[in-house]
Amino acid sequence: MKILVTGGSGYIGSVTTELLCNDGHEVVVFDNLERGHLAAVDPRARLIVGDLRDPHGIRDAMRAVGPDAVVHFAAYALVGESMQDPMLYFSNNLGGGLHLLDAMLHAGVRKIIFSSTCATYGQPATMPMTEAMPQRPTNPYGESKLMFETALRWAQERHGLQPVFLRYFNAAGATAKHGEDHDPETHLIPNVLKVALGQAPAVPVYGDDYDTPDGTCIRDYVHIVDLARAHILALGKDVAGPFNLGTGTGFSVKQVVATCRAATGHPIPVALSPRRPGDPACLVAGAARAREILGWNPQYADLPTIVRHAWNWHRAHPRGYGGK
Repeated sequence: MKILVTGGSGYIGSVTTELLCNDGHEVVVFDNLERGHLAAVDPRARLIVGDLRDPHGIRDAMRAVGPDAVVHFAAYALVGESMQDPMLYFSNNLGGGLHLLDAMLHAGVRKIIFSSTCATYGQPATMPMTEAMPQRPTNPYGESKLMFETALRWAQERHGLQPVFLRYFNAAGATAKHGEDHDPETHLIPNVLKVALGQAPAVPVYGDDYDTPDGTCIRDYVHIVDLARAHILALGKDVAGPFNLGTGTGFSVKQVVATCRAATGHPIPVALSPRRPGDPACLVAGAARAREILGWNPQYADLPTIVRHAWNWHRAHPRGYGGK
């Protein structure tokens, strides 16, 4: 297939592009490189530098490429930043998404795999979280993703679009080539590993008074390769609608730190900080639908393996994509 990947220079987009190329697909990456890395774009893919907030640029690219399908990653993804500047998120995540959708409809492209998020659910009343649960986001990031899901649903209803919503839980891990390198870095595992690399004195722990067994937030960590594989499975099937992507097992912040200590042999001190606005106490996936319909079975479902793969990449790339 010929696949247009938006955001292919980012963390999940770069790994998905790598695996698509490995599988023999023709991949074109559309990316403004604002928060990604040129070095993360697989050299086997063609790169078009452009911004989804420019409707003419994505229309021209869509017409020129003529893809069989789109895999859409390009978005801002920082919960805290979205609380500080909601309009930034609606402008980019929703506005840019609508420009992408418009370009697809004009070019006759009907299939899109959308990188959504479990943040669309907000704080659910029960665990594990299933696709049937109400979607009540607690932050503008989750709201912006939900709003684009809604737009895609209406395009499905009125224009025959075939959208798949992959609602991720916490992406983690790495391949030998691609890992996690954000600025600022807000994800737990890379921030813990920075301490082991001597790049930070302690890892911040945001709140220890949540209603969880050890008082710290619980998250479902899913390996980046397993996430990427879900996109490829969705491309190959005649499916639409939402799919949760997670392992079904949650780990607290303290458990993650302990696992990183074991993997690195470093004491990794912690520094307690106040809660971050918009952070739910517990998010654990119910991913039965992805397993049954997509045939998705995570290969790397255990936290020690996820941490080990991330540690291997960060040791080999201590300055991320900026050099060794």
